[in-house]
Amino acid sequence: MTDHHIGMIVPSSNLTMETELPRMLRAREGERPEDRFVFHSSRMRMQHVTPEQLRGMNAQTQRAALELADARPDVVASACLVAIMAQGPGHHCTAEAEITSALRGEGAQAPVISSAGALLDGIAALGAGRIAVITPYMKPLTQLVVDYIEDAGVEVVDALSLEVPDNLAVARLDPAGLREHWRKLDLSRADALVLSACVQMPSLAAIQPVEDEAGLPVLSAATATTYRILSELGLDTVVPDAGSLLSDRVPRPATNAARAVGAAS
Repeated sequence: MTDHHIGMIVPSSNLTMETELPRMLRAREGERPEDRFVFHSSRMRMQHVTPEQLRGMNAQTQRAALELADARPDVVASACLVAIMAQGPGHHCTAEAEITSALRGEGAQAPVISSAGALLDGIAALGAGRIAVITPYMKPLTQLVVDYIEDAGVEVVDALSLEVPDNLAVARLDPAGLREHWRKLDLSRADALVLSACVQMPSLAAIQPVEDEAGLPVLSAATATTYRILSELGLDTVVPDAGSLLSDRVPRPATNAARAVGAAS
């Protein structure tokens, strides 16, 4: 039996990252008990999802990374998708590099992922060139997310903003509501549906039911982050009842180390 230590950098008001990810990986343990998962979090102050507070939170990234370095995690996940995407296309690469540098400076060798980069990887793994998306954000922030995804070469055919600016209120949204919200989207041209482009908006309970109802792959920022965590740990990216991305029908992506070798060659 192997314990895998997962470091998480989360907004101080986030209540969902530390519930949905462990829930998925506990479900995996039920089927594959040889792997166990231990979680360690570092928090950055943020209460309201506004550009100003997102910038202030991003300024705390190095401090949060240094705290996690002391625990010597096996992988580190940065988990505020919109805080990264609001900084402009491709910023997840910069953010991941900054966290990696802070960890290496303290002798920690963990690979680093972000929910923003993981969502793009999850969409790519599903072979989806066109998606629809639901966010809890105000419309201007949702547009930044749409622009970010489209800059990565994926067309967003429709988007729904739930317009909840208070981050704690986002965590209190009932995931059952997503089983109705998705019906407001035009999915006629979509290859996949991002049911929650936010690790704070609960969606896990709705992922598999909506996928079954909609008849196309459904993912979220949380399921995509789990997909990348398992990949970086060298494990099969399989979680029961969490949508196509975490089924045995989708291959495991390249790890960050493999990507770095490929980029250098």
